[in-house]
Amino acid sequence: MEPRFEPYGASHVAVLGVLAVGVAVIALWGRHTTRRAERGFAAAIVAVALPLQVLQFTPSEWNFQTSLPLQLCDWAWLVAALALWTRWRLAATLTYLWGLTLTTQGVATPDLATAFPGLRWWMFWAMHLLIVWAAVHLIWGMRIRPTWRTYGQAVAITLGWLACTLAFNLAAGTNYGYLNGKPDGPSVLDLFGPWPWYVAVETAVVVGTWALLVWPWASTPYQATHRA
Repeated sequence: MEPRFEPYGASHVAVLGVLAVGVAVIALWGRHTTRRAERGFAAAIVAVALPLQVLQFTPSEWNFQTSLPLQLCDWAWLVAALALWTRWRLAATLTYLWGLTLTTQGVATPDLATAFPGLRWWMFWAMHLLIVWAAVHLIWGMRIRPTWRTYGQAVAITLGWLACTLAFNLAAGTNYGYLNGKPDGPSVLDLFGPWPWYVAVETAVVVGTWALLVWPWASTPYQATHRA
């Protein structure tokens, strides 16, 4: 039997350390990057995430329950790359909110079977770390700050994803986004009660947390140098 990933084992702790170092580096030197570096960052995200998406459709990896691009992280990497490349404020807001709440939840309680140094281990962690780093860089480095307008748009887009994915899960018997059942391992969803109530509680908590994340930036005037 192949070894399975162990939450908070050596490889997981090492990843958390790399994540923290990357955040510190971006916070200290992110404002000194060039346009070419920002687009290189976007290209790196695509180079890492796109093969993972393709890999899931190969015969050896295909699984109807997990391979379709219906998880929010399947969209977060694309939005992050778009934000870095174009400086589009809505894409930056989505990356900021998704990256610092939902992606970090995946980092803290990963639903991952492949142990180090398996290919899926590398791809999973590279994609998640790059999304979080992009969220930090877009706000603190590139200074593309959210507004209450982009907050409202982000909430609407996320609720649209939730409704469509929940309907698909009910029709197809899947569980994308853990909207129809909790992960097998421990997660923050365990605090929110049984299905379907935990979906409603999670949604309320996320929307409230996002408002708190947007408030400091939306309440401070700044010079906008990017697309609305």
